[in-house]
Amino acid sequence: MDPVAPVEAKPAQRKEKRPEAAVERNGGRAVGRYVVGGVLLGIPLLLALFGPLFASGDVSKDVAFTLGGGHLFGTDFVGRDVWNEVLLGGRSVVLVAAVATAATYALAVPIGLLAGMTRNRLLDEVVMRPLDVVLAIPSMLMLLLLASIAPNVLWVLIGIVVLINLPDVIRIARASALSLSARPSVEAMRLQGESWARIAIGYVARAMARTLAADFGTRFTGAIYLVASASFLGVGVSPQASDWAAMVDRNRTGLFIQPWAVALPAMLIIALSVGVNLVFDQWWRGRTEVRG
Repeated sequence: MDPVAPVEAKPAQRKEKRPEAAVERNGGRAVGRYVVGGVLLGIPLLLALFGPLFASGDVSKDVAFTLGGGHLFGTDFVGRDVWNEVLLGGRSVVLVAAVATAATYALAVPIGLLAGMTRNRLLDEVVMRPLDVVLAIPSMLMLLLLASIAPNVLWVLIGIVVLINLPDVIRIARASALSLSARPSVEAMRLQGESWARIAIGYVARAMARTLAADFGTRFTGAIYLVASASFLGVGVSPQASDWAAMVDRNRTGLFIQPWAVALPAMLIIALSVGVNLVFDQWWRGRTEVRG
């Protein structure tokens, strides 16, 4: 027997185990990153999606702004059960904010890509100058102006939120496309005879993903803010409808008498906003580390 053979086999075994241990540690860290954001996002999201399925159909009313009496979180300004209103009131906030944010990017990215990659100065000016006018108007002022002339329906509220956010996202997409289209690799693709669509979609749009992803979480939070503000003003939500943002506005007169009527929906809106940003940031950070 060769006495050296057993000694040489041990380091080889240790080398094989190290990558597996590193993968397990990295996997545990990756999961741990999402715990806080996942909890903050998951609670309001689950309540918004499945809350109406567990809400009571009982429309009877009790004494306004009371605690106890069979009501887990007391009653609101007209005597309705606060917890039942929370179960019913999340879909309008989450649905409108999500649809409005998705629609904003669906419209803004192609326009920003066109403006950023065009070599026609006149076309760029025609696309961007009207948006600068809209951008100069404060968002709350535009919301008030449009709310005063628009019908009180949900799809109108979605359109208002899209219109307010559209100029910002187009400018971000345009700036990103301008920077990317000046790269030597894009010039090389042009010299090789690649089509505009292949360069724009196959390279520039994919390279813009990081910038747009960083903006998405902030934009979704801004959409929640606009939806909540609109609910305060009675836009898109009828006075009898259940809505988290509207609950904060309607019950604020009883804040020191029955604080749960205001604090519970407010905390859910805050958790939703913070959770989206945390989860999105951790997801993108994980993708960056994998590529690195």
